[in-house]
Amino acid sequence: MLIYQLLPRLWGNPVEDPVKGGKVERNGCGTFSSVDGVSLKYLKDTGFTHVWYTGVIRHATCCATRGCTPSDPSWVKGEAGSPYAITDYYDVNPYLADNPDRRMEEFRALVERTHAAGLKVIIDFVPNHVARDYGRHSDGTHPVLGASDDRSVHWAPGNDFFYYPGQPLRLPVPSNYVEDPARATGNCFSPFPGIHDWYETIKLNYCDFHTPTWDKMLDAVLFWAGLGVDGFRCDMVELVPEAFFTWLIAQVKARFPGIVFIAEVYQKERYRAYIREVGFDLLYDKSGLYDALRAIVEKNVSDDGTPLEPWQSARRITWNWQEEGDLQANLLNFLENHDEQRFASDFFGRSAGNTWAALYSSLLFGPESFMVYFGEEAGERGMDAEGLSGPDGRTTIFDWWSVASLRRLYRQIHGEEGLTREEKPFWERFCSLIRLRANDPVFSAGQSYDLCYCNASSPGFDSDRHFAFLRAFGGRALLVFCNFSSSTSTSTVHIPDHALEWLNLPAQTPRSLAVTVAPFDATIVRLI
Repeated sequence: MLIYQLLPRLWGNPVEDPVKGGKVERNGCGTFSSVDGVSLKYLKDTGFTHVWYTGVIRHATCCATRGCTPSDPSWVKGEAGSPYAITDYYDVNPYLADNPDRRMEEFRALVERTHAAGLKVIIDFVPNHVARDYGRHSDGTHPVLGASDDRSVHWAPGNDFFYYPGQPLRLPVPSNYVEDPARATGNCFSPFPGIHDWYETIKLNYCDFHTPTWDKMLDAVLFWAGLGVDGFRCDMVELVPEAFFTWLIAQVKARFPGIVFIAEVYQKERYRAYIREVGFDLLYDKSGLYDALRAIVEKNVSDDGTPLEPWQSARRITWNWQEEGDLQANLLNFLENHDEQRFASDFFGRSAGNTWAALYSSLLFGPESFMVYFGEEAGERGMDAEGLSGPDGRTTIFDWWSVASLRRLYRQIHGEEGLTREEKPFWERFCSLIRLRANDPVFSAGQSYDLCYCNASSPGFDSDRHFAFLRAFGGRALLVFCNFSSSTSTSTVHIPDHALEWLNLPAQTPRSLAVTVAPFDATIVRLI
């Protein structure tokens, strides 16, 4: 799978001069219709298979126009609000529709348009928490979480939420909002959440056995599957009992066999259980390859001369690959998503031009699926001061905003000269790599062979800053060399007998190659 994560709120917004903390009337907003046929053709032609539409399900917002009803602004994060503070599991955000009264029709049209382009649809499933005012928008035709709870007790198996009888909620920000009794916040059991807690949310009570909460959440997932959604990116699954997901996934797949479940997980030691026992199709490899590549890149782009630690070495790519073993086909690699800082930001790789070594390693080495966060292919830096989000290296999910690089990318794919002279060659090369991964069987179906172990003593090869591997399929073999160093590398790469045996390559295959690669760059050389 090749996934493109896209926040419709920001896609296609043409406003040229957004202001920090601005209202939607000033800063504008993308809509479902902004994700038009041209946009989808671009994604399909680039090689993507799935689009993850982030922030579709109705969430808490301060907005009072575009069909929205504002939640209490003291706990809503940002003017637009967090997509992960759901207020109605059976509705989409009115602000994403051209006609808010027909928003569900417009969402269905987006799903149909995406399918017609040959792509599949992923949306978020947020099982651990909902907004503090969840249910206020309900039309009464679907189950409402908490509607029949016994609020006189902290916990009961039939309750959807956890309560603190006799203790009103005390928010970490000035507020006149009343919640009495307080309910547990999404990430902490306390009536007094801290400023760094998810205080805009309330935590759901699942228990480790089947309860009515399980049935209500299944009903919500089946609702979206029935609208043609092809997969769910499941938020913070480690905060929800594994037994619930085992049951949920089996129930949904019995009715919709092709549905894909993607887990946001961080405990690497639990990867195997979430795949083999719980039944997820894909897991974020955040704690594996992403963390490894980030440490390697950060050390080399800002090397202060201190000794390189083992966790900053390119050897860590091999160690991670060996540890993950047969799980690799169920892992999802990425260099960016909405939670992480942009690669080109001041906090990570510092420049889009430093992307290549990490991208080639993550995209081309193994059978893992790969995800791109919109604008990544244009070198978006995430350094705007949008409002709640400052210049923190992340593209805001909380504010009404218009991202300059996304505007230029949008114009470019719609036939205009949108991208700058610096952005366009980067974009063209980035997209060509995605197409290579999607269309060349050497990378889409071939086998891998890590060459690092047999080149530790090769001339010019630096095991701490270089990563080299072979990919082969159908008698073709390609050498990929990734240079994480801040210096140009000229290395001799040796090909061992075992590589030829493992990849079923002919005896006349070259046994060594001289490779020169620029700093933070990578290259592909045809071996045979």
